[in-house]
Amino acid sequence: MASDIDELGHVNNTVYLRWVQDVAASHWRTVASAEAQTAFAWVVLRHEIDYKLPALLGDEVLLRTWVGDATRLMFERHTQILRRHDEQLLARARTLWCPISTTTGQPARVPRELRAQFSADKRSLS
Repeated sequence: MASDIDELGHVNNTVYLRWVQDVAASHWRTVASAEAQTAFAWVVLRHEIDYKLPALLGDEVLLRTWVGDATRLMFERHTQILRRHDEQLLARARTLWCPISTTTGQPARVPRELRAQFSADKRSLS
């Protein structure tokens, strides 16, 4: 979208952040059970984004995401943003997410089974 382009002709940094959040939400809705989606919401504790190459107007992007370490109160999520036609890495992100109880609005401990379902590093489940 033209409104996503900054004064240098690149996709604005805030758009990358939106993509990171959108792919995380999509992954959660796709993988988590209806029960888990009802019980938990998520808030960001920290975003880290390394910009490698600019995305330009008209570029189609591909996003890949996965969960790294997952503890009872924090999930580490990784995201790659690639240019679709050549899969060139445009940016890499690491986000720390905290699960929130939808009933209390407070941080909530994620059950071991749910952590196991999402975690790429099974050793971090203790």
